[in-house]
Amino acid sequence: MTLIKPLRGLRPVPDKAADVAAPPYDVLNTAEARVRAAGKPYSFLHISKPEIDLPEGTDPYAPEVYAKGAENLRALIDQGVLIRDEAPTYYVYRLTMGNHVQTGLVFAGSVADYDSNRIRKHEYTRPQKEDDRVRQITALNAETGPVLLAYRASDAVGTIIADVTKGAPDYDLVADDGVGHTLWVMHDRAQIDALTKLFDDMEALYIADGHHRSASASRVAAAKNNNKNNGAASPDNANSWDHFLCVAFPHNETRILDYNRVIKDLNGHDKDKLLEKISAAFTVTETDSTAKPQRPAEFGMYLDGQWYLLEIDRDRIPADDPVARLDVSLLQDNLIEPLLGVADPRTDDRIDFVGGIRGMAELEKRVDSGEMQIAFALYPTSMEALMAVADANEVMPPKSTWFEPKLADGLVSHVLD
Repeated sequence: MTLIKPLRGLRPVPDKAADVAAPPYDVLNTAEARVRAAGKPYSFLHISKPEIDLPEGTDPYAPEVYAKGAENLRALIDQGVLIRDEAPTYYVYRLTMGNHVQTGLVFAGSVADYDSNRIRKHEYTRPQKEDDRVRQITALNAETGPVLLAYRASDAVGTIIADVTKGAPDYDLVADDGVGHTLWVMHDRAQIDALTKLFDDMEALYIADGHHRSASASRVAAAKNNNKNNGAASPDNANSWDHFLCVAFPHNETRILDYNRVIKDLNGHDKDKLLEKISAAFTVTETDSTAKPQRPAEFGMYLDGQWYLLEIDRDRIPADDPVARLDVSLLQDNLIEPLLGVADPRTDDRIDFVGGIRGMAELEKRVDSGEMQIAFALYPTSMEALMAVADANEVMPPKSTWFEPKLADGLVSHVLD
């Protein structure tokens, strides 16, 4: 079974694409989704966040929520808003955010290769979030949220994709957040076959965003195969559920923003004592302006209305540990845990995380308001660092990466038949 294969995508008719496309299910809460979908009956939020069509206060994990999502999906199909391609194909998907452009390929990725770690992970998953996606996929009998992957940039793949994008796109829309989404449906069978082989020759693909969707697809496939074969392995591996919905971009086009930290208190230190202790591991420089890090191993710190630039001592950077040398690890291991007492960022409610898309002003706001007492700005994790962690079969610390721009839900879905 090849690493990737074409799929018969379920997608909007062209004149409804802008009405259907919606933010990913996990970037909006229920209240925000209600606002975004108001007056938009075709918005995919009615499928990805179907609690918005039920009474306020409905448990988003209740059985009726998943049933409502399935009902809403069927309605869009019955109304002819969503149609399914007759033949399996690939789709070229371009994201544009300001001056940033990245162009990738939509395909069905092999669950077996995910299970064997050829499609590589770098994060732990949470059972509750996995269970939610399993229930959603099962209710819809479709995967509607694509997994964002990266592959090591390939000139051969790039040449084919560039050729496809010379033609007129099937969709070209700008979402209400200003991000452009452009999609081409591939028709040239030789190009499709060539891409299948080029990807199959790759050593690995890397999950950038979508670990819970990937894990859930694996669980759904295992359950369906167990049910179909009464516990025996699938004899032909030809089932649609043996592959899951993916969009892969070359690693040098993916865009990771900083993922910053804010902490509620100084763990019993006063400001001067904390600065003294920080200087044992960092060079501390007071700045007259916002201390946005310009390179790895450099950190901004905002405390008591003042920005400081911190540069960690080089002898504290491990040479041969891809996790410990990450900036998020260096800050955690040398300052946040030993000085501020936050041992487990996953569970300690004294720490919160601020995506770089919100800007440095958000860090100042959180501290100046009194909600938090100290903030740290980090340099973005590189894709090379992420791939090194995944290649070592390790996991990254929580909240290490913030990918922008986000894929849209609803432009291509994968039906499990």
